[in-house]
Amino acid sequence: MSEDNPYNPTTIRSWAEEDRPREKLLLKGKAALSNAELIAILIGSGTVKLSAVDVAKGIMNAVNNNISELARQGMKDLMKNKGIGEAKAITILAALELGRRRTDHISDKRRIINSSQAVYDEMRQHLQDKSHEEFWIILLNRANEVMKSVAVSVGGISGTVCDPKVVFKLALEHMASSIILVHNHPSGQLTASLQDLNLTKQLKECGMLLDLPVLDHIIFTDKGFLSFVDEKIF
Repeated sequence: MSEDNPYNPTTIRSWAEEDRPREKLLLKGKAALSNAELIAILIGSGTVKLSAVDVAKGIMNAVNNNISELARQGMKDLMKNKGIGEAKAITILAALELGRRRTDHISDKRRIINSSQAVYDEMRQHLQDKSHEEFWIILLNRANEVMKSVAVSVGGISGTVCDPKVVFKLALEHMASSIILVHNHPSGQLTASLQDLNLTKQLKECGMLLDLPVLDHIIFTDKGFLSFVDEKIF
């Protein structure tokens, strides 16, 4: 029998109304539901032996009940869980992506970058929960307002390659006045490698020649950041 089969002998209908995820949401509001209960609503059904809530609890247990860890899961990761077939995995991935896009919403008012923390906050929408390295640039106008954040390169778990020609081509095309470099470390390690230092020096020198200053280089992790300027290694 398919794991996505809606038939479920351990039916949630036998539970008290206030304990059923859908009914609980209606009675008490969405904030009253646990992460597992919200996932149970998404997947709709369990297996022959497990209710939808049981399946959802298994998913959360697999990521140590950490919603950020869940956001890093791919299709194959989700399908390792009992009761999750392709259709349910797609539903969960779609819901997580909608949640991510909610944070991507950009107001009409341009954001001013006046600190390394402001850079980190700006880049959360792009780099949070990434399981691979990416190199980005933030393009600023003369008032230090964000014109655009652009991905320059995407790499693997341990690194990515950045081409200086691409960086400054993008900056010149958008008529930027200055740029900030940002790349993430999925490992969470807040240490600049020799490659990071050499690349930063190279880009800073190129920027000086083009009158397009590089203001900082930020190493981004989900739990914090390192600013080359703050650490005086810029």
